[in-house]
Amino acid sequence: MKEDKRLKRKVRRSYIVSTISISLVLFLLGSVGYLLGTALGTAHTLRRSITLSVELNNSLDDEQKSRLEADIKALEGVSQVTYSDRSEKLDDVEFRRMFAAEIEEILEDNPLRNSFEVAIVSGDRAVMDALVDKLSAMEGVVYVAYPAATIERLHSAITKITIVLIAFGGALLIISLILLNNTIRLAIYSRRYLINTFKMVGATKWYIMRPLLGTAAKQGLWAGIMASLLFGGAVFALSGAMPEIMSVSELTKIGIIVGGMITIGLIISLLFTTFAVNKFVNMNSNKIHLY
Repeated sequence: MKEDKRLKRKVRRSYIVSTISISLVLFLLGSVGYLLGTALGTAHTLRRSITLSVELNNSLDDEQKSRLEADIKALEGVSQVTYSDRSEKLDDVEFRRMFAAEIEEILEDNPLRNSFEVAIVSGDRAVMDALVDKLSAMEGVVYVAYPAATIERLHSAITKITIVLIAFGGALLIISLILLNNTIRLAIYSRRYLINTFKMVGATKWYIMRPLLGTAAKQGLWAGIMASLLFGGAVFALSGAMPEIMSVSELTKIGIIVGGMITIGLIISLLFTTFAVNKFVNMNSNKIHLY
């Protein structure tokens, strides 16, 4: 009786440890997945926030400006066109801050030009160069300005960050799968003599595996729920410093990650348990103590 209680405590302890291990691994995977998704989303937003400044000839009348604006909007890759009057530019606080004195005291006439601020869909350099050539060739356009160096640095930084996160996430996934496999195999290892006893009395493989798979399903479900609670707590803790986390789009992304953690926890537990139990079921009884 005392031996049976000791064995039950050992099995229960193994079950708890493996469940906590799975939940922590799922939490790490979910966190890395969220960071990767956020990085890719930010990169996409930055690429779409690039604006070209199309400087116009100041002699253009309203009709010519309207026609030119329509032509620009018709170009492929243009998402939005905003007119900027040169007098409004002169009144801009940031622009005036660059001068120690009032600009009217330095220059008699406003040196700025009317312009169209053109937001583009893609930040690809080849697409942008082609668009700049088309804009420059339009009648009434004096100059097209865009931050080429900044865009190059942006693309380079985004590419590096994405590669690092994907590599880190991939390495973490492989390591996590190995650790989870070993953890679940150790949990099944503590029941190897019970499995062997069932075999000796003539139980079928499915009869032996069924209760263990049921336990594995519960374990994966609990691990996913625990990982989700940890992840939700981390997100809630960050919401004070980053209120945008609680936006609808971010909550949708968080919901997907939570659902993914629970699903992955369930699948991993069932899969690795099946492999581990199958190994002991197929093992010769006289070798069970050698494992």
